Amino acid sequence: MTQVSKFWSILTGEHTYEKTLSTRNHGHGEIIKAPIMAYLIETKNGRILFDVGCDYQKINQPELKAQYYEHEGFPFGPPEMTEEQRLPNKLEILGLKPQDIDMVFCSHLHFDHAGGLCEFCGAEVHVHQREMQAAKEPADDAYFASDFDLPLNWKIQTGEYELVPGVHAIETPGHTAGHMSMMIEMPKGPPIILAGDAADLQENIEQEIAPGLCWQDNEALAIDSIRKLKTLSEKEKANLWPNHDWQFYLQHNRFPKHFE
Repeated sequence: MTQVSKFWSILTGEHTYEKTLSTRNHGHGEIIKAPIMAYLIETKNGRILFDVGCDYQKINQPELKAQYYEHEGFPFGPPEMTEEQRLPNKLEILGLKPQDIDMVFCSHLHFDHAGGLCEFCGAEVHVHQREMQAAKEPADDAYFASDFDLPLNWKIQTGEYELVPGVHAIETPGHTAGHMSMMIEMPKGPPIILAGDAADLQENIEQEIAPGLCWQDNEALAIDSIRKLKTLSEKEKANLWPNHDWQFYLQHNRFPKHFE
């Protein structure tokens, strides 16, 4: 039986860029706005954060912004993130502090998913072994070493596993080497599958389009992971959530209200 009691979908910022960054070879010249999400799962065995958004300081301190975002690797510039959108301030609305988070689950270590790790140095941090290796190389420009080169309580994983009863880690490589998604068995209603960046948009899921950035340009691996999530969704009668779809966010975000 699931130990999940509540689930929150949290907007931590937004990024504006050409759609091809989300849908590989589709959407040239089309500029889209993408939410940068984190998800809080409350269970009988502690609180879990799925992803932690960006590092606020790198976006809002001019010298750091220039160093990390104002160069050829980021043609569309930095994301937008306000003080109010920092996760500690979001948690405060719920009466929580960063130290109330027991576990951080990183779908992958790109800047918009792992940048906020500096706010949660007391939690266990779960990431796939292949992801950590790729991040340290680094495999692409979206890895910022300072985001994860921290004195954290790392729990390096090598496969699929159950974090607590009702919360399942799913291997979905393709966008990155060790990308992970998550299935959450809700106390009421159908399960929710968080695709992470295995599927930015509904379009990625419906048309089986790989994300724009694929590890070692392995588009087939990314599409296999989308199909894996779709198959799991059908089998478990679960709702499959894309991660950077603004219209989906508007339809499904309820913060500070929670899902059950």
